[in-house]
Amino acid sequence: MTHTEVKQQHPSLYLQVCSQNEEPRLPLHTSIALFLLSYCECKSFKVFLVFTKPASPESLRSQLPQSVDVSGIELEDLPHLVRGCRLPAVLDETGSLCRAGLAVVLRHIINTTLEADPSRNDVLALLGFKKTCLKACAEVSKWTRLCEIGIPSAVEEHLKNPTNQYQQPPPISILTLEQRLAEPVKVHNDDKIRRQKLQEQKRSEKNGSPGSQGNPDSESEPAQSPHVKCDGLELRAALAKLSVDSVPTLTTRENSEIRKVKTTDLPQLEHVFAEGLYFTLTDVVLLPCIYQYLCSLRAHTASPLHQLPHLLRWYSRVQEVPGVLRAAKACGMSLSIPQVPTSTLPGQSAEDNPTSLLEQEEGQEMTTQLPFVGGPRPTMTKLKENGIEAVFAPHPCPAWTLPWDSLPGAINPTEGKMSNIRAVRKRQQLNNLVAMVTQLARPGYTVVDFCSGTGHVGIVLAHTLPDCKVLLIENKEESLVRAQSRGAELGLKNIGFIQANLDYFTGPFHIGVALHACGIATDMVMEHCIQAGASFVISPCCYGFIQNAIKFTFPKSKKFQETLTYKEHMILCRFADQTAVQLPPERRLIGKQCMGLVDLDRSWAAETHGYSMRVMTMEPESCSPKNNMLVGRPPQKSGLEVDASQLEAPVHN
Repeated sequence: MTHTEVKQQHPSLYLQVCSQNEEPRLPLHTSIALFLLSYCECKSFKVFLVFTKPASPESLRSQLPQSVDVSGIELEDLPHLVRGCRLPAVLDETGSLCRAGLAVVLRHIINTTLEADPSRNDVLALLGFKKTCLKACAEVSKWTRLCEIGIPSAVEEHLKNPTNQYQQPPPISILTLEQRLAEPVKVHNDDKIRRQKLQEQKRSEKNGSPGSQGNPDSESEPAQSPHVKCDGLELRAALAKLSVDSVPTLTTRENSEIRKVKTTDLPQLEHVFAEGLYFTLTDVVLLPCIYQYLCSLRAHTASPLHQLPHLLRWYSRVQEVPGVLRAAKACGMSLSIPQVPTSTLPGQSAEDNPTSLLEQEEGQEMTTQLPFVGGPRPTMTKLKENGIEAVFAPHPCPAWTLPWDSLPGAINPTEGKMSNIRAVRKRQQLNNLVAMVTQLARPGYTVVDFCSGTGHVGIVLAHTLPDCKVLLIENKEESLVRAQSRGAELGLKNIGFIQANLDYFTGPFHIGVALHACGIATDMVMEHCIQAGASFVISPCCYGFIQNAIKFTFPKSKKFQETLTYKEHMILCRFADQTAVQLPPERRLIGKQCMGLVDLDRSWAAETHGYSMRVMTMEPESCSPKNNMLVGRPPQKSGLEVDASQLEAPVHN
């Protein structure tokens, strides 16, 4: 019996192994996951190291925590769902739900640890304020992208050729982190902490002595190095958040002189950890990266260290956190307190600013745009003068509908908490998307429902197309777990669930579908389908959230770029959202035309890849204020002629 046929007794965590000089090596994403497992003392997962060729985990034993049960598996033996995702990945006990990508997997490890032991306040604190640490996907969050992708990738690249980087400055991503650590911290309700800091400063000045020290010595954690600048109250407040008994509690009330000081005159709080004042998952991600980077520099040259005083100070502070040294030792990391340079870099010019350089690399809009007249009419007139107008293709089967009365209750949108009116509109939206997918699909096809939410589209498709495999991809865990529950209730065998940011899904597929993909999510889905050579059926939404991103800028097509500036295009996007039924008819009509123009630009961009494109309006138009539908076929499937006779409601047994 193969690994893929064995029913999972525990969730399985799959971690990548790469090779260097023919020897197996743990990439940083794997080291980070193992470090978190050790820090959390989590034993809920069966851990598999994924090798590209036969090898034994024993060859990497020095880097593997002894408390973690680790097995080896070869790439071709991975379960099907895992094989279509970038590692790290977790497959649940049922084998039907895969979580993929570093941030998603790490947050799942934390939540699993807390389920097993809710008393672990130190583990709960890793999720940060409102439990949102690294929750925003890397496609839209610069900070998540820097920590999850930018810094690990830069360090990996450095480790490949460290000797060639003797005289090179640190990577831009490292410099960006250094700059972030140098900025003052703003945290929720920081006024009290800042007043306590002022009180300590005045007390120290009166006594003629330096500020109070960090946490006292303990048997498990070393005393703070004399080379490290003492953080005083900030560090104690941060460690107190982790419920460390040995940390002195902060004074509860300041004297009247301190209370009278204006908030604007209070001292700023210094960065203690990466997210600000408190130790979070971000620090867990960065520690193995910075550890390996510093080890490489020490082995070859220490010259770049004078550019990173705040990073080195952070590196020392992290070692003050209880449990960090224990977890590091278990993973073969020999942490040490570095010498923090006393001198810092001179002021940087605008072109040397790390953040500016990073934005330029990411393709952000950096140039100054010409002034433009507000409102949509001048922009629409400008397009019309250049022969560009919104054109909507006729709907091929406006009356097609699913047999809702005969479908199982778990498929019907009314099964949820929707109002009756909204449920009717949702059924109408599903009729439109399922009609087009049904026409495109063939037996054996894989259909992917991107941004699937609780599975309204994907579950209907899995039931309607029993000879196709349907994958639901969603980055919100709560929504996907609900979708999985609905699929299990229906007994669907041709459905799989992946919690991941879109870029972490790498498997082949034939059709991509998305209902009301918000903002640039529509463009991300289109791009993913084009890269896979797949057809797509997408209903866009939230045009006002469209903005330049890493992989594409707006306008997207050559003709629109020659006619409109970025800001003029944003005018179209903003007014494309003004299609709500309560608005005056004339205003809704302008909004609909703006929607059509934005989607026309998207269509023309797709056509440069050989795609056949149509922009349609859902039927009936009242089914949604965002009633556009983009349908595209790759070059090998020419034409979009739809035979309505092929779109009769499917018969179910």
